[in-house]
This record gives sequence, C-alpha cells and structure tokens, in this order.
Amino acid sequence: MLHVDLDQFLAAVELLRHPELRGRPIVVGGDGDPAKRGVVSTASYEARAFGVHSGLPLRTAARRCPDAVFLPVDRAVYEAASAQVMAALRAYGPVVEVLGWDEAFLALDGDDPEAAAAELRRRVREATGLDSSVGIGRNKLQAKLATGFGKPGGVFRLTDDNWYEVLGDRPTDALWGIGRKTARRLGELGIDTVRRLAETDPEELAARLGPATGPWLVRTARGEHAEPVTGTPYVARSLSREVTYQRDLDDWDEVRREIARLAREVAGDIDARRVARVVVKVRYIPFTTRTHGHTLGEPTTDRTALEQAAVAALGRFTARRPVRLLGVRAEFER
Repeated sequence: MLHVDLDQFLAAVELLRHPELRGRPIVVGGDGDPAKRGVVSTASYEARAFGVHSGLPLRTAARRCPDAVFLPVDRAVYEAASAQVMAALRAYGPVVEVLGWDEAFLALDGDDPEAAAAELRRRVREATGLDSSVGIGRNKLQAKLATGFGKPGGVFRLTDDNWYEVLGDRPTDALWGIGRKTARRLGELGIDTVRRLAETDPEELAARLGPATGPWLVRTARGEHAEPVTGTPYVARSLSREVTYQRDLDDWDEVRREIARLAREVAGDIDARRVARVVVKVRYIPFTTRTHGHTLGEPTTDRTALEQAAVAALGRFTARRPVRLLGVRAEFER
C-alpha cells in the first residue's frame, strides 16, 4: 500500500499563484491579517524553521517570523487543486482512497513499489506542479507513517523488518491515531515508547483502557492494521462552523445566541444526511479549548432540534470566562 501526501499543500498552491514568493516564509491562515485573531492553516517549510506550525495563533506566528508573508485561506482554489491531484492518481490505475485535500491511499500490485511511488510523484508534479511524498507499507498504518520519513519530496518504505528500528524508541504519540491525551495515559502506566506498548499484554491494557481500545493500541504499536484501501468516495463524517471573535465575548447570553446562530448555519449546510450528535467548541482566553457534546434522541435533519442540541451542549460548560472562539460540529449518523 502507498500513501501519497502533498508537501506543504496550501502554501504550495499559493506559490503556484505567486511564484515571486518562492523561497520566502509563507503562512496561510484566516483572512491573512496577522493583526487579527486567527490560526495558521499551513506554513511553508521556510516558516516552519522559525517554529510556525498549523494551529498556531497568527499573532504568535508573526512574532516568531516577522518577515513571513501572510495569505488568506482560499478554499475554492485548494479544492480545485486537490481534485486535479486525485484525478492524476486515479489515472494511474489503482484503487485510490481519498483522505482529504492533500492525501490518499493507493493499493498496488507489483514488485517495485519504489518505482511506482516515483511514477506517482512524477504524474502529480506534471499534472499540477505540486510536489508530494510517498510512504510504502504492508498496510495503511505503515504507509501513512512512512510518508513522514520521506518528507519533503521523497519516498520511504516502512515494513515489519524495520518497524522497531525506525519507531521502537519513539514516543507512543508518534503512531497514527494516538494523540497526546492517550500518550499521557499510557505514560502514567509506564508505557512511554512504541516498543514498550508493543510488548504490553493486550489483556492487561484492556483492563486499564477498555476492551476495544487496549488491544487496538497494542496492535497499532506492532504495526498491525487490517483495513483495506477502498475506492468508495470520501464522505465527511461531520460538518462544522466556527468563528474567532476579534473582541472577547464575556456576556454568556451573547455566547448562547452565537452558538444558536452557528447551529442554524450548520443545519443549513447539511444535505439529507441525518445528524446523531452535536458538539460545541469553546476557546477561552487566553487559549484554552474545551468541547462538550449532546447526543440526539434519534438522528435527525430538523434544524430546531440541532439548535436545541447545541444549546444543550453549551449548558454543560460550567466556566463562564471570556471567550475568543466558538464552534458547532454536527456529527452524522453512521
């Protein structure tokens, strides 16, 4: 299996539009004004050298890299570029599973995956002008992780033979699907590396972290992954809207009105798919983020029900501190 990932995708698309900026640090985020509140969507490699990364506040990015060029997010342009990339991959012939704008899995037959990876990189570059990296693995997990070692603009193979050599001594959150929270819980159990997690008894971890989660974590640390590559069209599992406010919201009646408004906008965005759960996101001052959700009695598309669910989720927030960002996410029935 191969995993194709576009290098610094949003920044690379912007460089095609603004070739005069090549070699300069570029930050894409918000409306492109670092004096306003917003976060970094993508930073070019030149900007990353200054510690600028996705999710960083734009103002912080400007302090870290004052010479950076800030550009606004242009969703339509990125979607068009992504469509070209995926068309180039599908034209090669294999099953393609799209993960998002800038990455996809491919299932290939053949004895020379490195040659196939090089050909895929060439085709994407020829069709779009964009560079990509390719990871090769026995399964999707290995291929996905391998890509990170091939970046930028390279190819890397991760297999059962070199799995522990490459990943064994790395922290558990180096694995796909394991975040900081889970890594922290594992650390509390004395499991701080991929190798130690792989050596853990699945039954023991099941007793600590749950009958499904525990064994899954051990399998992941061992490089095991059973899901096939599927050509089924990518379908978003949720839909959301969020707003970063240029002034803090310290009146929670206003917060409630904003959540209701965002919920109505989300409801207006969805199609016939039914929503099973609504999640509200609150980012307090200075930069603490919390989420709470509300599961609907039964999946629905009713706008009033979605608004009421969002307000109910907001009611679970006990802190009434000033707010800088609000978001509402509708999670679809599966």
